[in-house]
Amino acid sequence: MIEERKAKFQVGDIVKLNAGGPDMAIKQLYAGNVPTSFKGQYRCQWFAGKKLDFGDFPEESLIPASKQEASSES
Repeated sequence: MIEERKAKFQVGDIVKLNAGGPDMAIKQLYAGNVPTSFKGQYRCQWFAGKKLDFGDFPEESLIPASKQEASSES
């Protein structure tokens, strides 16, 4: 039996890529075959200047925006 995956982030959470970049808001969680299951992918949106942009990212590539700021201050 396949274990159901739980989302680390929720819609509205502010995240960044592990490699850095702009703050992004989680817009959508991708479900698997069952509507309540989580596929491990998020759709994020952010502003690039005045342009609203978006992209899809795996959970492993994202961290909370505040976590990266805290680690760079140390």
